[in-house]
Amino acid sequence: MPEPAKPIVSALIVNRNSKDELLECLKSFFASADMPVEAVVVDNDSSDGSPAAVTDEFPQATVLVQSKNLGYGRAANLGLERCQGRFVLLLSPQVVLDPQCVGRLADFLLTRPDAGAVGPRLMLPDGRLDPEARRAFPIPSTLFYQTVGLSKLFPKSPRFGRHNMGHLPESDVHEMDAGSAACLMLRLSALDRVGFFDPRYFMFGEDLDLCYRLKLGGWKIFYLRRPPRIGRRPRPRTGGGKSRTSATGRCGRTTSSIIPTTCRHSATASSGRRSGADTWPNASGMP
Repeated sequence: MPEPAKPIVSALIVNRNSKDELLECLKSFFASADMPVEAVVVDNDSSDGSPAAVTDEFPQATVLVQSKNLGYGRAANLGLERCQGRFVLLLSPQVVLDPQCVGRLADFLLTRPDAGAVGPRLMLPDGRLDPEARRAFPIPSTLFYQTVGLSKLFPKSPRFGRHNMGHLPESDVHEMDAGSAACLMLRLSALDRVGFFDPRYFMFGEDLDLCYRLKLGGWKIFYLRRPPRIGRRPRPRTGGGKSRTSATGRCGRTTSSIIPTTCRHSATASSGRRSGADTWPNASGMP
């Protein structure tokens, strides 16, 4: 009997008490893929039966059950070590993929060897675009504009709306500083160079930090609009522990936590390598 083809894309999902959303996410992932794929789910001590439900409905998925909540970064690092695909698709359980999404993202990375990551347009349940899908790195001026409300008053201004890149048409493919770990496809060879997530982030900010190190390593990060409505986040339920929340809930915590680590990474130098949950290297050069 021939061995199964090695996956081209590995979906990596960190879950905590999001059983129903997780099952819907996995269903859309396998339905969207038109190539060999695998799914790795790291469960952070859920109490809602998530691991058993995934094993029952998706026996082809790898489920790594943790005895305590490790936080996002450490849990994702454990999952990344198990991924065998050429590309790794970070997914939040609250994301449902549209048809052909996985193939479009993988095709983009195949045709752009200089790209370390690509993120799609995300749609919120009410039909609005999720602004966290494309971001500039936070700097003091953009934080100030957000705090005083200038970014909301002038969202398309290159100066005041810079953080969510509102001055660039959302219908265009373009470079960006960072996408969102809610749905972001990464090149595994790039991660081998710059390392995985910094485990000192328990939750929020780790995706910005990783994108920052990819940029330091010489990799480009792109925003891909097509196909329409590539991803969306179902409306989160109240109560209970969630891996991700809405874009509104994430913004302040993400931007406030990234600046000290950004400075720390730029001030240190070490060789990049594939790391476990207890190490994190700085960015190294791209081949």
